[in-house]
Amino acid sequence: MPHGRVFEFDDPYNLQATLRAGNYEVLPLARGKFRAELTRIDFEHLWLQRCDTSANVLLYTANDQARAPITFLAVPDQGPWQQNGSELPPDGIAVYRRGAVNHHLAREANTWASMSLTPDALASYGKAIAGREITAPSETYIARPGPQLLARLRSLHAAACHLAKSNPEALACRATAKSLEEDLIRTMVACLATERPAAAGAGAVRRARIVSRFHDYLASRPDEPLYLSEICAAIGVSERTLRDCCQDHLGMGPHRYLWLRRMHLTRRALREAHSARTTVTDIATAHGFWELGRFAVEYRTLFDELPSATLGRSIG
Repeated sequence: MPHGRVFEFDDPYNLQATLRAGNYEVLPLARGKFRAELTRIDFEHLWLQRCDTSANVLLYTANDQARAPITFLAVPDQGPWQQNGSELPPDGIAVYRRGAVNHHLAREANTWASMSLTPDALASYGKAIAGREITAPSETYIARPGPQLLARLRSLHAAACHLAKSNPEALACRATAKSLEEDLIRTMVACLATERPAAAGAGAVRRARIVSRFHDYLASRPDEPLYLSEICAAIGVSERTLRDCCQDHLGMGPHRYLWLRRMHLTRRALREAHSARTTVTDIATAHGFWELGRFAVEYRTLFDELPSATLGRSIG
């Protein structure tokens, strides 16, 4: 049965676990508390999401092979939203290859929208609506369907999300949900039926694959503090090459990214620890922080509270 739900988060780990159509990692870059709202709607065939975050974030996505997703800016006049080092333009739609891995960087508060069908459903709807099968591309690209079509897609997407928030019972009505889903799919297919631009150059594809290997290595060791020399040896690139690729895709070098990752892993461990059974020192040193005074200062600067305060609110 079609259904929609709105979630609110102050923890990036809970957000990344709730997002659909892939595996996600949400890394806040701004100082202080993290805030996000996610609207998620599952129709019979179409999955739809809208995510609003109040903090600057780096979002990693590894798309589900069983879905064919697209992403666009839900609000066209927001700040820049980079995808793999290139800005996603307000008049563009990111159309992903099967199982694409991407890094999205927003320096300001941001709102993005996504939609996905199964590849078979996309091909079938394409043939019925556009007269030809529409398939996931061999490489991710940016479609520019024209202002009227994209405005219509944004309007329908926003209306569906508003309905999920203000009157979720309406989505349980099969006739209402079916009509809205059909309008969304028809507009999505019309946007994707536009001519594709030329494929990205070999250099851009190579950089994207290096960053993908970098993140795959991190994902295979989710709770470990990792260091640059061992990573470069494992993925077979020089530190200079990895630094250039990370700066391009992530907006920061690998040292900064690994430090942020370790800080957020430490915060998650502090939030999940039993305060009567462990200490800040135990958790900090387990994540590779041995200068404890410096760690406490940097932690407070990043999260706007001392690590002891985080542990004091833990489940223990």
